[in-house]
Amino acid sequence: MKISLDWLKDYIDLPDGTSLQKIAYDLTMSTVEVEGCEAMSEKFQNIVVGEIIEVLPHPNADKLKICRTDIGCGETREIVCGGTNLKGGMKVAVAKPGAMVRWHGEGGLVEIKNAKLRGVESYGMICASSEIGLFELFPADGEAVIIDLSDFDARPGTRLEAALGIDDVILEIDNRSLTNRPDLWGHYGIARELSALYDVPLKEIPAAEALKGLAPGPGLRVGIDVPERCARYMGFRIENVSTKAASFKIQSRIWRVGQRPINALVDITNYVMLAVGQPTHAFDHGNIKGGITVRMARDGEKLTLLGGRELSLTAEDLVIADDDEAVALAGIKGGSKDSILDDTTDVILEIANFSPIGIRKTATRFETRTEASVRFEKGIDPQRADLAASMAASLFADEFPGMRITAFTDNYPRPLGRALVEVSLGWLAKRMGQGIPQEAMLSTLGRLGFTAEIDGDVMTVSAPTWRSTGDISLPDDIMEEIARLHGYENFTPTPITSTFERPINQRGHELERRLREYLSFRCGMQEVFTYPWVKDEHIEALSLPTDGMFQLAAPPAPDESHIRSSLLPNLIDAVSKNVRFAEFADGFAIYELAQVYIDHGYETRQDEREKLPVQRRRLAGALVGGAGDVRGLFRRGKGIVENMPRLTHMEPFSFSRPEEGPAWADDTVWLCVTRSGETIGHLALLSKRAALGYGIKQAAVMIFDIDVDALEPLPSRANRFAHLPEYPLSEYDISMVFDESVKWADIEAAAVGKKGPADIVREARFIDEYRGSQIPSGKKSVTARLVLGSDARTLTSEDIEKSVGMITKRLSKQLGGELRA
Repeated sequence: MKISLDWLKDYIDLPDGTSLQKIAYDLTMSTVEVEGCEAMSEKFQNIVVGEIIEVLPHPNADKLKICRTDIGCGETREIVCGGTNLKGGMKVAVAKPGAMVRWHGEGGLVEIKNAKLRGVESYGMICASSEIGLFELFPADGEAVIIDLSDFDARPGTRLEAALGIDDVILEIDNRSLTNRPDLWGHYGIARELSALYDVPLKEIPAAEALKGLAPGPGLRVGIDVPERCARYMGFRIENVSTKAASFKIQSRIWRVGQRPINALVDITNYVMLAVGQPTHAFDHGNIKGGITVRMARDGEKLTLLGGRELSLTAEDLVIADDDEAVALAGIKGGSKDSILDDTTDVILEIANFSPIGIRKTATRFETRTEASVRFEKGIDPQRADLAASMAASLFADEFPGMRITAFTDNYPRPLGRALVEVSLGWLAKRMGQGIPQEAMLSTLGRLGFTAEIDGDVMTVSAPTWRSTGDISLPDDIMEEIARLHGYENFTPTPITSTFERPINQRGHELERRLREYLSFRCGMQEVFTYPWVKDEHIEALSLPTDGMFQLAAPPAPDESHIRSSLLPNLIDAVSKNVRFAEFADGFAIYELAQVYIDHGYETRQDEREKLPVQRRRLAGALVGGAGDVRGLFRRGKGIVENMPRLTHMEPFSFSRPEEGPAWADDTVWLCVTRSGETIGHLALLSKRAALGYGIKQAAVMIFDIDVDALEPLPSRANRFAHLPEYPLSEYDISMVFDESVKWADIEAAAVGKKGPADIVREARFIDEYRGSQIPSGKKSVTARLVLGSDARTLTSEDIEKSVGMITKRLSKQLGGELRA
């Protein structure tokens, strides 16, 4: 959304010295993200107003003229120009050397330089509106028509943007940051936010003189059949108007923020929408038969929109209708029947409020998004219609001094109440990380239009109507309002402390990683990622049931309305897209590990109000080869699945062959994958019928499909970390004779002993065990390798001999060991 700084100043006086950078920073830190700022003056550098003193013929070209032009500061320059409407005394836009323009309004920007045109020196360029980006403000019948600025009170040499009153700065605001703030979709909403940020007064939109004393009457009949879809409908009949051009102020303002000026009637409705965020619409009263009814469309009812597109409506679409037929798609776009014509003199002005969900569904269904529908989708408050009515009436009076409001109606069946939220002061302090004085919190909320009362630890907050459409409903929302105006950067950061006692081994996630590594590295398969929605033709090709599939309310395409309950439809689609590139001597293999969504039940999260569809992790793979290589593909596929438990460290599963296989499988080549008597997957050849459904004719496709959530990873080994030795280790082998009953574990424990500061034994390793004629009966010789080392220094031979002597004595004393000669 684009916001004009000049327009904002109608509603707020910013503090002296407030820079553009500070405004952008403060808005970004507290309210909305300002993506960029554009100074209009940068577009018109070195472009000034010039006044043509004399138009002379060019000596060498019939279509060119030499214009002696006053460009200010006492300078008169000769400029060669091909304009068709040049005349003495005419004020024009002169691009001086260094200015950037588009030749004939096309291509990229080029820099103007002094040049000789057909033998005559020319200073700069006299511009057409399209060459300096002003075509929408000054439309011309041809590219040779020069922009005429004679109606503007500007002396020669005046900068063009100053002469036109467009020396403005445009703030570009990221629409995504406005999603939950419908009150900000207009200049008045942004001004209200700035008034709270800088604690300066917000100027009220004055009540229109034309509305004073005006009361609803019978002259305009409006009925609302569905108040749940239309909360309010204001209608005005305004006579003695026309489709003349709007004043330049209105045109330039809506143009600066991205709207194209059309005529006074349309421009006023757009101006009001951009000012206060309330869409309005003007009907030609002569085209409305009887009264206006806000109703649901009938299935198959036709409506031709502005621009000529014909819609076939559904019973879920809200329309504005007269006594004969639908004349507009409510909240989205007007119809061709009610459109403003060149001879329109009598209009009905609509200022209404529509349900956001219905508007969004209809706009999405017909792929018709407009500035009006975008605002209604956010959920604007019905009271905003009063601001829009006052502004619109004033603008109509200014643009058409002889206009009359001859009828008025205000149908408001469902008034909007103010949202009430109770919040604990202790909870606020805890959640924000620091306490804020009560007076400061009350002041902050008051600047934002809230009212609040404190009783003990409880603060009861009443939100203004413009924040009561769902934006403010929880204690967290109140906390956000206080914190953002206090300034997130003003909070003292507090480090989060936590104690990690042991690592958490997430065996399920580790199994997923091992499965991917196994299939990619050991089996040479390529991982693919597909969309979660599936085509209807693929569901039919695989004979998959749709009763367990979710349907999308707004599918990405008409034939992609289901969410996958199996990975196979999109996996086989990937096969069909790649099979024409395959070399069947080698073939190719792909797999996908992802979630599927099943409508057979729900998982409950937190409480009964939040229910989610059952989501299962599945693993599906496809091995593709020549049509004559079915045996080889089956063996390879069975080997991949069969070795999976052993090589990915999980509980084993087995194969079985019940009476029926999956619907998509070949009648002969298929197996079930089972675990604990339950079928958890399949390994099968894709049937010819299913393959033809995907256009696969010359290839054989072996498929495996396994429920990953049904797999059980084995407990992992307990690993421990040990530092690498700083000094070299030494190894020493000893052989001792022990009784047959002595176990290696006892020998190891006695050799290593209890660790002490002076102990240099790091490890004892088993090397060999010997029985023979040289060893007494009932005895055995055990060879062990001692690993010795110190954390303080490199061991000497004396250190090693001393330590080994101590170990042999300990083994002899504890286990009766004797050194072997």
